[in-house]
Amino acid sequence: MSTYKELVGTAVRNYSGNPDNPIAGQVWYDSLNSEFKYQENVVGAAWATANAMNTVKSTPGGSGTQTAGLAFGGVPVGGTVTGATESYNGTSWTEVNDLTTARGNLAGAGTQTATLAFGGLQNYPPVVNLANTESWNGTSWTEVNDLNTARRAGDVGTVGTQSATLFFGGIDPVPARSAANESWNGTSWTEVGDLNTARAGLGGAGTQTSALGFGGSSTTTTGVTESWNGTSWTDVADLSTLREAISGAGVQTAAIGIGGNVPPGSALVANTESWNGSIWTEVNDLNQARDNTAAAGTASSALVFGGRLPATTGATEEWNAGIALGAWYTGGSMNTAKYQMGSAGTQTAALGFGGNGPPHIALTESYNGTAWAEVNDLNTARRLIGGAGTQTAALAFGGFNGTASSATESWNGTAWSTSPNSLNTARWNGGSAGDQTAALFFAGNAGGTPTVVTESWNGTSWTEVNDLSTAREGIGGFGTQTAALGFGGSAPLTVGVTDSWNGTSWATVNSMNTALDATGGAGTQTAGLQFGGALTTPQVASAIVQSWNGINWTNENSLTTARYSVGEAGTQTAALAFGGTPPVTANTEEWSGTGSITRTITTT
Repeated sequence: MSTYKELVGTAVRNYSGNPDNPIAGQVWYDSLNSEFKYQENVVGAAWATANAMNTVKSTPGGSGTQTAGLAFGGVPVGGTVTGATESYNGTSWTEVNDLTTARGNLAGAGTQTATLAFGGLQNYPPVVNLANTESWNGTSWTEVNDLNTARRAGDVGTVGTQSATLFFGGIDPVPARSAANESWNGTSWTEVGDLNTARAGLGGAGTQTSALGFGGSSTTTTGVTESWNGTSWTDVADLSTLREAISGAGVQTAAIGIGGNVPPGSALVANTESWNGSIWTEVNDLNQARDNTAAAGTASSALVFGGRLPATTGATEEWNAGIALGAWYTGGSMNTAKYQMGSAGTQTAALGFGGNGPPHIALTESYNGTAWAEVNDLNTARRLIGGAGTQTAALAFGGFNGTASSATESWNGTAWSTSPNSLNTARWNGGSAGDQTAALFFAGNAGGTPTVVTESWNGTSWTEVNDLSTAREGIGGFGTQTAALGFGGSAPLTVGVTDSWNGTSWATVNSMNTALDATGGAGTQTAGLQFGGALTTPQVASAIVQSWNGINWTNENSLTTARYSVGEAGTQTAALAFGGTPPVTANTEEWSGTGSITRTITTT
């Protein structure tokens, strides 16, 4: 048997702990902990939020690739169909020439410069199905030969090219579902072998001679998947989640099914499933649950745009597979399980103070990247406390200890000292940003009522500054005294509102993908991470993680343990989540934003 050195070219080295900069695949012996370890890069797939279309609309047609897409037609707000066409360059959408015939619920195939648009509906309401086919040359649309059967809500994926296309399923006449299948040869449509299951609102992927049709609605919503060999359809494995108004991208042997709605009540879903030619597998969700979208691209590099949220939207998301993803891994547990604590520091040098065990506690613990150690207590025991700064220079302010607290305490790395200057407005459960000498405390609960109050700390005293836009408590926060972000909370219902602070005033920016209360956060105003939280009021624990790029929120890999009211420290790429509830826990998780994780080799 070959040795590790013979296979890799180097021997397993000995370190007292871990190497400073391990690389993917590296193996070493940690003599400090008597363990063999290796470095792993987590690779996966995820959706990222991109710039929205200029015209919000549902049921548009789509074609092209992730970096060169085309959106055409659709139903904007108000229900009147449009012929608006937009071109996507990988960054933004540009309006180009309209379709000759305005319509929604249409299908499309091809590239950004050579596309075919066909079918759909006109005059909504009332509904009039169309057989119209138009060809796009990169500049304008031209009417060509019609479909044999006028219909709408058929395949909404990208199946084929401008000169070799397939259109299957749909509604004709209302409300009957169709099994019709037509093939386009560049000049005219020919009826070919029908679907086995008549349906509308199905997703599609592939080519004229090698296609996949999945989901949709027949007499009921279905997960049925059929494969086309150029002559006939064959039933293959069903979607994991049955749904209609689903989109698709890719080829017959490597496709993705995106979004849609499911019964009862046609609830919108964010589910994305990956097809490997044999089975469907659930992968990372859309950032925003929706149906009636259009999609373009491949199973590894796709684009989805438009649809219903349930409000009509122009939102755009990009799908990337085979990329390094952030991931959570287990760190050393706290000595005392608790939640609703204040926190400060980094992933490898953190501080957690106060909290609810229950009851209100003053306990302070310090983390060195491996283990927690108990240090000197706060002077005033309390929970739902604000925190800022570092492991050796922290600030604790506000909180609840049977009543609203205005106390401010400063940590010098050894002990807490109480400032003679308290908050102007006593409150708990607010958002925090900044450091020991320049902090910001915003929103919170002031004696039973959510507030918009914002106060700024200059190292000596607190000053009231401009209010937050929306009164709420349980708000998340990160950043600095002059460049902060506040997000989520309850007012009293859970919200996803996000506000940005420029040192003078707050401005409302793009909302979270998922509204959360009592969430954790780390990072800066332009590069942050949200983790955990409560989904509803009353609270239900969540493992949701979202990253912020200064403009939009993007879903990330979830926490291992769902919880809210967690301790928080670190940055967007190296964060720490500790404590939380329910149940009250001492669990600590460390986030690697690059997906680079140290694993311990175990034997059985």
